[in-house]
Amino acid sequence: MMFTMIKLYAFLVLLTAISSYAQQASDITTGFGAPVSYKDASLTVGRGGPMLLEDTEFIDEMAHFDRERIPERVVHAKGGGAFGYFEVTNDITRYCAASLFSRVGDRTRIAVRFSTVAGESGSPDTARDPRGFAIKFYTQEGNWDLVGNNLPVFFIRDSILFPSFIHSQKRHPSTFLHDADMQWDFFTSRPEVTHMLLYLFSDRGTPDGFRFMHGFGVNTFKLINATGHHVYCKFHYLSNQGLRNLTAKVARQLQVDDPDYSLRDLYNAIKSKKYPSWTLYIQVMTEAQALNSSFNPFDDTKLWPEDVYPLIPVGRLVLNENPTNYFQDIEQIALSPSRMVPGIKPSPDRMLQGRLFSYPDTQRYRLGPNFLQIPVNCPLHVRNYQRDGPMSYNNQGDSTVYHPNSAADSLNVSERAGVLSPAYFVNGDVSKYDNGGEDNFSQAANHYQNVLDEGGRVNLVKNLGSALSSASEMYQRRALDMFGNVSPDLKARLQRKLGLQ
Repeated sequence: MMFTMIKLYAFLVLLTAISSYAQQASDITTGFGAPVSYKDASLTVGRGGPMLLEDTEFIDEMAHFDRERIPERVVHAKGGGAFGYFEVTNDITRYCAASLFSRVGDRTRIAVRFSTVAGESGSPDTARDPRGFAIKFYTQEGNWDLVGNNLPVFFIRDSILFPSFIHSQKRHPSTFLHDADMQWDFFTSRPEVTHMLLYLFSDRGTPDGFRFMHGFGVNTFKLINATGHHVYCKFHYLSNQGLRNLTAKVARQLQVDDPDYSLRDLYNAIKSKKYPSWTLYIQVMTEAQALNSSFNPFDDTKLWPEDVYPLIPVGRLVLNENPTNYFQDIEQIALSPSRMVPGIKPSPDRMLQGRLFSYPDTQRYRLGPNFLQIPVNCPLHVRNYQRDGPMSYNNQGDSTVYHPNSAADSLNVSERAGVLSPAYFVNGDVSKYDNGGEDNFSQAANHYQNVLDEGGRVNLVKNLGSALSSASEMYQRRALDMFGNVSPDLKARLQRKLGLQ
């Protein structure tokens, strides 16, 4: 009888514990896991008295709230994104030995972030602006970040000008307003922007959301195959939904009616299983072709002609998974062209060379030195001697922390990575070479005359005229002279639009 009573008592204790645990599982807790006693009031001396510093629940809540926002991105602040996969559909191993391209049919998980460039985090999605289109590939040999835009060329050739370019597009330091004089003073002082402006002020400057725009790596990279041979490369990822743009009028109306238009469209499409996809292509150029090219192949203001360097299909990018938490998955994602895997290397592209430093540098400032331990940024495998620092929550246990060493857990360098990092020859006098005077207009002229149709030319003039109308006459006339180098017809139309003699 006594034994039966003891068993019954033990059962009741266990039942009480399970019931208590079930209750605790739904309890609100502090950040350190303790149950919160009351959520709707602070601890005070009497009903009307002052608050007490000993209210640890209030301090836990408020101290975290005060630190909820990380620094905003200097550029590409407003954006959205999703997850999915890349599937190899064509064999390019003759050009590149990167593991993610090794077999047709292989799939690699990806994360993608789309963004506008110049606007702040609350700015409208449909503003006239380039769109960032950056992809993180979680490969077996590390993360590869393909960081590009929706337009195939860029404003400048040398990365030292990038801070000034961005400053000219941001707010005036005195008025804190966007300033057309600042923008057009910079543009007309660096005529290398001309080709990009023809894209930006065409209808492609206001794409219809993220799903109906193309993506371009813009920079020139170097691909290395299993024998150590290299070719230069440009990446293109073209929308399988087709290219669709908004007119300036519709884009302006959406800024009022639905400033988050692109974010909403992407999220709803994936939620309803209308998974957007893009086809990844490469263009390749041999070392000999680069040496004999009629244009600088490492100049980001230039296209590689597709009739000479045709698009070679590689695979398919599919987005089929929305983020579960925007801040965790999209705001904290860090993408940089410096993250390359064996088989992919940088070229002498000056814009790329500058980005190799700038992107991870700003990410260490914005997210902290251990930002690569944040789950969305973390590679599949990490084995190194990096330790400690703020927010280090994957400190690699008790493994050896120095190199070289004789420990049992000593790490080895990769022979494969060594083969895919062959020596290369460079020569030349060290100096600061200003390349702003190189050919700024021939490809822009071809774009105006042969790529745009008449409707496109009409819209280009309308959009350029609208942007220039807020600038001082001095900058309008400088712009007319600059666009006159593209086409006398463009200058004449723009002159009539501005009402200048």
